[in-house]
Amino acid sequence: MESGRREFLKTAAGAAALGLGAGAASFVGAEALARSRAGQAAAGGGKRYALAVDTKKCAEREGCRACIDACHVTHNVPRIENREEEIKWVWKEEAEWVFQDRVHEYSGAELRRRPVLVLCNHCDNPPCVRVCPTQATFKSADGPVMMDPHRCIGCRYCVVGCPYGARSFNWKDPRPYIEHVDPAYPPRARGVVEKCTMCSERLAHGLLPACVEACAREGAGALLFGDMNDPESEIRKRVESSLSLRRKEHLGTRPQVYYTL
Repeated sequence: MESGRREFLKTAAGAAALGLGAGAASFVGAEALARSRAGQAAAGGGKRYALAVDTKKCAEREGCRACIDACHVTHNVPRIENREEEIKWVWKEEAEWVFQDRVHEYSGAELRRRPVLVLCNHCDNPPCVRVCPTQATFKSADGPVMMDPHRCIGCRYCVVGCPYGARSFNWKDPRPYIEHVDPAYPPRARGVVEKCTMCSERLAHGLLPACVEACAREGAGALLFGDMNDPESEIRKRVESSLSLRRKEHLGTRPQVYYTL
């Protein structure tokens, strides 16, 4: 059974690379997907959404998981304890790991061990999109890098292509690992990749991303979201007026998640 799946993946990936991936497109319908993307482009309206993370404010609330829990509950992210099979959209890592090219041996212990929120960087130049053979991952007009699980063939090229480790693969059916399934955002299936989408479904209704909303509700104020193309937006002013970093900028991916240390 497993060998048959491998052969299917090889065939589907090869067909897509040759421009023959009609089988993959039929999962949702090529015309329907084209209409969806055209609608997103029209809705973009020149916006460029980004997220800013104040690592000091975040670290002040030791052990806080409000943003992570809000994201994972909203999007039916399964809680799998096995680290080799876990699914995560947003999570925390120590600054020493997140900013390997910025933190050095003389950085203080507090800074090196500071917990930092990490997620998909929604790059302006996303390598994951370039390597996907079926266009299951694509960049929307207003910034977020999206995933269409119906087109995903599980080749995991995007997982390898992402330099931030921001994508998870469903090695097993995630449903048994979700305490309460919210039908508003269907769980993904076994054999597909998933990741943070910057809550594009909430943005479409004028709502903030779930993580940002939860952080504000807790009173932490560590997350700031907005339109970088608007010079009057709070996030644009914050990034312009403070020393902010982006992860692995030397790779030319142009991340749209900004950090202040």
